[in-house]
Amino acid sequence: MIIRWTYAFVDRPADRLAEAGAFWTAVTGTRLSEPRGERDEFTTLLPNAGADACVKLQGVAEGDGGAHLDLCVADVREALATARELGADVVADHGGWVVLRSPAGQLFCLVLRHGEAVRPPVVAGSRLDQVCLDIPPSAYAAESDFWAALTGWERLKGSRPEFEVLRPPAGLPVRILLQRLDTERPASAHLDLACADIPAVRARHEELGAVPVSHGPHWSVMRDPAGGLYCLTGRDPQTGGLPAAGR
Repeated sequence: MIIRWTYAFVDRPADRLAEAGAFWTAVTGTRLSEPRGERDEFTTLLPNAGADACVKLQGVAEGDGGAHLDLCVADVREALATARELGADVVADHGGWVVLRSPAGQLFCLVLRHGEAVRPPVVAGSRLDQVCLDIPPSAYAAESDFWAALTGWERLKGSRPEFEVLRPPAGLPVRILLQRLDTERPASAHLDLACADIPAVRARHEELGAVPVSHGPHWSVMRDPAGGLYCLTGRDPQTGGLPAAGR
């Protein structure tokens, strides 16, 4: 299966969608599209002219939300067959796009590509460029194999034993980090931003309403104004590359 483009979805409670939209457009230097869907639950974060969108926002009816991936392909039916062969289950088939669940239970979508080709620029020293899949230890081996096979992307060891990276071909805007959790809990996902200077980016996010949760050697866990967790990570915003040591 050849992935032509990728979208990171910011999933937040529907009643807090306005808060989420205001924060994430400010963070990414974008503006919101007109809402779509039966309940106006979908919007796209539109960059300035000359770049294509790679982040969308979804209001969820239940739970606190999180994140998920949309994988854009040339043929949804062909990609669906591949995903099912690898162990994914169909949650909802809308014809032109399909919602699936990975073997560990993480939702993702297969959708058609519509000509997207130019990734958005770095904004204020950071770029939202990664979806981190948080995988329970009992499911990690099978789940990481599933995503590696599904994407066909280069699989790299992280600088810490609990991380692996699936690096997409040049030009695709969102990559995947596989994280093995310390404890058993349902699989989930969160967003990561690559930051040239974490303290400076963190200060800006706090001004926009985010709250720090915890800090590591090369990352900060944050909570956005809509209650969702995400991470600021010490990586090159242009390349996504890791620092010399740490995450």
